Amino acid sequence: MFEPRDHDPAPDELAGRVIAISGAGSGLGRAVALACARCQARVILIGRNVARLEAVHAEIAASGGPEATIAPLDLERALAQDYDQLADAVLERYGRLDGLLHNAALLGSLTPIEHYDVPTWCRVLHVNVTAAFALTQVLLPLLRKSADAAVLFTASSVGRRGRAYWGAYAVSKFALEGLAQVLSDELEGITAVRVNTLNPGRARTAMRRQAYPAEDPDTLPLPETLTRAYIALLGPASRGVSGRAFDAQPAAAAGGSSAASSS
Repeated sequence: MFEPRDHDPAPDELAGRVIAISGAGSGLGRAVALACARCQARVILIGRNVARLEAVHAEIAASGGPEATIAPLDLERALAQDYDQLADAVLERYGRLDGLLHNAALLGSLTPIEHYDVPTWCRVLHVNVTAAFALTQVLLPLLRKSADAAVLFTASSVGRRGRAYWGAYAVSKFALEGLAQVLSDELEGITAVRVNTLNPGRARTAMRRQAYPAEDPDTLPLPETLTRAYIALLGPASRGVSGRAFDAQPAAAAGGSSAASSS
């Protein structure tokens, strides 16, 4: 059975592929972007913090990887024209898209549903679900132009089994699982686009620190150690695999809560 976390990527595994990554300025998004570039992908760095995107762009250039592209996009405030401009720019520069990783997310607050702040709820659902839907929709024509394309949504353990106090974040991750299933079913048999979800598990990221401020970060794996599953699901190794939910770490290794590690 296909298991992406056990995949050993070849140095040129993603050669010729164009892969867009949201939330690429830090955390897992940054780690996956650098890993994709090391495997010779041309990476499109999507995020709201231009300085961070430029830093990742510089790291890719210094490593000798294919030239990356910076695509500033604030998923909380972006309008339809902003999404259209991004799609037009990708079409003009590359002519297609071979991979799309949704990594950007907001945690919101860890609060009982009874007391959850409604504006915060709306912000989290908008960034984590609606913006991901909009970005997928506007880039889908470019993904269809690829002979072998992948859409990958970043999942969470609390989006597969609900847990008290995780509120809008958990609900948004449940929604992404549903979005991935619906989209996979719609595209199956009529396109070369596959759609899956991946739960990264516990990782040393800013979002994890926000969720667990008392946790010792030295007990957590670095994002760079979790990228092989992403390479497998964004590259040719997962050709023909769609509509499935994967984990980047075994349950025993993940330990405890594997929520809130994407950013």
